[in-house]
Amino acid sequence: MRVFRLALAATVAAQAVTPALAFERCRVTDPTGTPLNVRDLNLKIVGTLDNGMIVDIRRDGTDPHGKAWAYVAKPDGDPIGWVYREFISCF
Repeated sequence: MRVFRLALAATVAAQAVTPALAFERCRVTDPTGTPLNVRDLNLKIVGTLDNGMIVDIRRDGTDPHGKAWAYVAKPDGDPIGWVYREFISCF
């Protein structure tokens, strides 16, 4: 878990230097039927998102196991946190 946290933190640091030109608009599509967990950099669950909710990807990264993560915000710009990228579908 510590390696994941460090890798995710390094990804955030590297991407925070380059401002995004456009945000990717996505919908939460968690196939498990439960709300999608939202995490902070310490992997602590800080909230959940319901299926169908619209979010914008602000940053993305990959953990040491090759799994993709996305830092999302509400469409109004309010930051939310990190979610497993496979559980959001972008349009």
